[in-house]
Amino acid sequence: MTEKLIYELSRPGRCACFLPKTDVPPADLPSEWVREEAPLLPEVSEVDLVRHYVRLSQLNYGVDTGFYPLGSCTMKYNPKVNEEACRLPGFAQTHPLQPEDTVQGNLKLMYDLQCYLREISGFAAVSLQPAAGAHGEFAGILIMRAYHLDRGDTGRSRILIPDSAHGTNPASTTMSGLEVVQLRSDSRGNVDLDDLRANLDDRVIGMMLTNPNTLGLFDEHLEEVARLVHGAGGLMYGDGANLNALMGIAKPAALGFDVMHFNLHKTFSTPHGGGGPGSGPVGVTEELARFLPGPVVIRTLDEEACTCGPDDEHDEFCYRYELSQPGSSIGRLKAFYGNFGVMVRAYTYIRMLGGAGLRQASEDAVLNANYLQARLKQVYPLPYDRPCMHEFVLEGRLADAPGIRALDISKRLMDYGMHPPTNYFPLIVHEALMIEPTETESKETLDAFVDAMTRIAEEARTQPELLHDAPHTTPVGRLDEVRAAREPRLRWKPPAP
Repeated sequence: MTEKLIYELSRPGRCACFLPKTDVPPADLPSEWVREEAPLLPEVSEVDLVRHYVRLSQLNYGVDTGFYPLGSCTMKYNPKVNEEACRLPGFAQTHPLQPEDTVQGNLKLMYDLQCYLREISGFAAVSLQPAAGAHGEFAGILIMRAYHLDRGDTGRSRILIPDSAHGTNPASTTMSGLEVVQLRSDSRGNVDLDDLRANLDDRVIGMMLTNPNTLGLFDEHLEEVARLVHGAGGLMYGDGANLNALMGIAKPAALGFDVMHFNLHKTFSTPHGGGGPGSGPVGVTEELARFLPGPVVIRTLDEEACTCGPDDEHDEFCYRYELSQPGSSIGRLKAFYGNFGVMVRAYTYIRMLGGAGLRQASEDAVLNANYLQARLKQVYPLPYDRPCMHEFVLEGRLADAPGIRALDISKRLMDYGMHPPTNYFPLIVHEALMIEPTETESKETLDAFVDAMTRIAEEARTQPELLHDAPHTTPVGRLDEVRAAREPRLRWKPPAP
């Protein structure tokens, strides 16, 4: 039943909902709020309505229904225990304006999550407030700028960003009123050190670096990059979008980074897409802690509640949790305190896995990516042929099928029941196919993906039109994507009489 058919099934007098009797006195609406005509809504039975929406939900593709190798997005499976925890009434039914005494459990969760992220990253302090990865980037850039201004260093206005960076890096820089300076990558996918040296001067606030980078590669020059930037008086910003390859293995602060955002909705398993939900906490070194966006959660000893003896170790009931603004904070970045539901899911995920589990998740993600890369580089060009981290980038073009592009391959993959990889990113790889399997997929799923990609390569040589016209089995065929973006059809309209 399509959206159009639900209207065609409409019959006067049918009803799918029954409202309870009002428990407050009725009141007339002001005349300016009253519609002149009734809205054009279908009159259908409850069963027709349920079938309509259930069918629409079945047309959606998600990580719960199939493989989702969307590079740079870490579309890992979300354990359902995370959702159960998030729905607990004490979390789901509280309000951010409640008095602190009534939400001590919520504040304790936030405090503990700050501590967990500090331990995972090596940073001295964390703010949970940013509501998305790009929001965390924006916070990090503002912190770096505030640090220099606080020291009276007012001549710095430039941020160095590699050409393999996420597009949000230059966007966050520009939104902060700063200048973007793009750096080249070398032949192995690292930051080009000569280009870095040529652009380091006393105008540089710092450098934004994703590590592993968007090619899925650990930068072999990372320590030297950090030494050069720090030597010029700049700070190192770590784009934490790819932390899924490092958690439990390496701490970004120990690698030379001064600031980094976390993607709780990726690395710590909250499903994302369609604009949310997201959470982008930011971690910093000790010297930057006072600039964090606030409020952050602090813990103090509650002497009235504490019944411990002078030599006893305090238990959790001895503490009180409060919201506090860092001394030189860049300010509040969100109306309240961040996306709390995502925090609950991340907290649950971390507690369920523990330190050893987090490390294994990273190791399995790297293993899965290298397995796919080793098999698929025999079929598709691999521009940077070296061990990858949690993702890798192929070229979606074949020498003996010159008319086929990455888009054709991705559209055809949908006919095999799999979500396409990221297309045309990073921009430094022609016809890029960016593939990230995550740690949650089995070898059988990875082998099925390799088989599908191999068959598609053969089809590209023998039946190119099959790819040009794909997808063939999806609810919607290939769209004119430029026109769809500029002239979206977001709702059904009845045909003209």
